Amino acid sequence: MQRWRTLLSVAWFIWILDLATKAWAVNQLSNHDRVKILGSFFQLTLVRNSGAAFSFATSATLLFSFFSCAVMIGILYITPQITSKGWIVVLGLVMGGILGNLMDRIFREPGFLRGHVIDWMQLPHWPIFNVADSSIVIAAALSVVLSVRNIPPIVKKDLTP
Repeated sequence: MQRWRTLLSVAWFIWILDLATKAWAVNQLSNHDRVKILGSFFQLTLVRNSGAAFSFATSATLLFSFFSCAVMIGILYITPQITSKGWIVVLGLVMGGILGNLMDRIFREPGFLRGHVIDWMQLPHWPIFNVADSSIVIAAALSVVLSVRNIPPIVKKDLTP
């Protein structure tokens, strides 16, 4: 029960934070070319992205929507087997990130499962991104740390006496 609570709490937090920041970005940045926060290092720039990271495959929005749904189903399927809290957090971060971008694809223009994702944070030499994207990247980094530390997602109990 605790693993579900952790998974859903992390996913819900990321999803709500992503939703709130995207609403803010659309309302505040629509009339600005870019807003410099830390000079040219960190800027706010509103972009509607029909593709994946780096605006890759902009004509495959429908495919990304179905892939996102498949990953969500996979996370829900594997969660009961996960014994590591760290790996549950990884899955929660991925789930929250997927939910944030999938909601854009479902509800934003140009239409159902083809909507453009709102991206608004910009670093030099990096694509413009959002909280959902950041969550997925953090999940990837955390999974590397857990792997390097040799913490498996599933530990089988030894039943031999």
